[in-house]
Amino acid sequence: MNQERPFDLLSKALGQQVLIRMKSSMVIRGRLKSFDAHMNLALENAEELDGSELKAKVGTMVLRGGNIIYVSPV
Repeated sequence: MNQERPFDLLSKALGQQVLIRMKSSMVIRGRLKSFDAHMNLALENAEELDGSELKAKVGTMVLRGGNIIYVSPV
């Protein structure tokens, strides 16, 4: 059985668009630039979404891993 670890999946997502839900219910979409062992994420071209609608263009953004509920490829 070939199981992938969460950091393996994040490594595969580098340079790709991801969708992130925060504990505050904020939803962010952006290109994953980097991450660390605490799951802190750096995004480029980040956008805050309201449902599926664009709420605000943020640009470059760093998200603290402890505030992230999930990360999903788009």
